[in-house]
Amino acid sequence: MKEQSPLDIFATALATLGPIGNFPKAPGTWGSLASIIAAPWLFLPFPLWGRILILIAILVVGTWACSRAEIVLGKKDPGCVIIDELFGQWLTIVLFVGFPIWYLAVAFVLFRLFDIFKPWPVKWSETAFPGGLGVMIDDGVAGLYALGFLHLIAYFL
Repeated sequence: MKEQSPLDIFATALATLGPIGNFPKAPGTWGSLASIIAAPWLFLPFPLWGRILILIAILVVGTWACSRAEIVLGKKDPGCVIIDELFGQWLTIVLFVGFPIWYLAVAFVLFRLFDIFKPWPVKWSETAFPGGLGVMIDDGVAGLYALGFLHLIAYFL
């Protein structure tokens, strides 16, 4: 096996969110859970414009990291690559202001359902864009579905 450069090691560590992507079972679910648990400290304290900037940064850095990880690991969208879960999960709660904390649990479940079942155009977006962008965008679309449903639930409750 070819020795990895420090940049490849860094990109893969980012793409897998450190050790979380290497958990033996359901790394995407673990990545989403870690994201939703971290959100009250690392995402939700920021104003909306700050959250949007964070999401843009995650999309850009995540696209790069996913693309590098695919090359390093020799596989299209490897299961251990979970930075896309961070992007999608935080997109789901980007408008989360003043709701009870249990909405985070609902957001987690909704995002996982849309990410797993991939209704149109989630699945389409995964293949419509090349490399790491496709990996990131499909979770973004799943996150938008979950965001919409979360706000419908909030409206009716």
